[in-house]
Amino acid sequence: MFKHGDPADDPKWGPPFLLYLGSAADDLAIKTARGLAYWRPEWCIGQYRNPDCRITLGLPDMKPAQAKAAGAETMVIGTANAGGVMGREIVADIITALDCRLNVIAGLHHKLRENADIVAAAKRNGRALFDAREWTRKIPVGTGRKRAGRRLLTVGTDCSVGKMYTTLALERSMRKRGLKADFRATGQTGIFIAGGGIPVDAVIADFISGAVELISPAREDGGWDLIEGQGSLFHPSYAGVSLGLLHGAQADALVLCHELTRQHMRGLPHYPLPDLTRCLEANLAAARLTNPDVKAVGVALNTSKVSEQEARTACREIGQRLGLPCEDPVTMGVESIVDNLLLCCGN
Repeated sequence: MFKHGDPADDPKWGPPFLLYLGSAADDLAIKTARGLAYWRPEWCIGQYRNPDCRITLGLPDMKPAQAKAAGAETMVIGTANAGGVMGREIVADIITALDCRLNVIAGLHHKLRENADIVAAAKRNGRALFDAREWTRKIPVGTGRKRAGRRLLTVGTDCSVGKMYTTLALERSMRKRGLKADFRATGQTGIFIAGGGIPVDAVIADFISGAVELISPAREDGGWDLIEGQGSLFHPSYAGVSLGLLHGAQADALVLCHELTRQHMRGLPHYPLPDLTRCLEANLAAARLTNPDVKAVGVALNTSKVSEQEARTACREIGQRLGLPCEDPVTMGVESIVDNLLLCCGN
């Protein structure tokens, strides 16, 4: 069932989806739409691009009226930008979609419900609005108390290096093996894919670890909670949310995610990426506050910008350097990482 993470909610913002790309200029700007198209292709019937957009998901181009006629129920704002703002163009396109009787969901920091024109359009058309970065359920302060169950957290050298993809790939692999494993979403794209979760970058700092404890409570079935990581301990802008995740996850296992060709922290050309060994050690040290027995079990490498041979060479060299299995989850899978997880942390 497609549902929000808060069971008290009864949203009507489910698929089929029209994915809004707007005037996006690069792939990172449409990572929300791309994540949905990759992990839930059966939900996505088309893409809505403005004339100046050259990025594509390979889906049929549709205007809202065409998408509605084809069976779409909801338009997803599939773009992300610095600050998560809604410019005039996006607002106008959202109103067009509402007037075509599509629901609209978004993960921007600027809320749909904070724009009077969008709210008015939703009301006159009887349509639903959903802001993924809005959470009304009470979140407790984290306690760090030991709780039953097993948990894996993905961590990264930077933002947007593949933490969500890696976590979902691990879930898919483990389920194929007959294991109980559940993806726990902490960002807007993950929430759209999972149908629930908590947007931790919209949680007050004191409650971040508590939010992670809330979405990954004690479990007694022998299964795994696979928690989507955010940010990086080495990113001056977002290290706080990364630390809260490490403490709240109480992780038994960490997987380090890295983009091979990244030269500096995203948005900060004056900050180089951290050394992989140093980054992994820092994450393990922070995670030990709530689980002294945490282990690193693998490295997930984003090799999308290099050749296959270069990718395999890099995975081999990094794996040898860190003493861990290293794979690209998209092109190589995550089987050796899952093998090591089960070896280190049990079935």
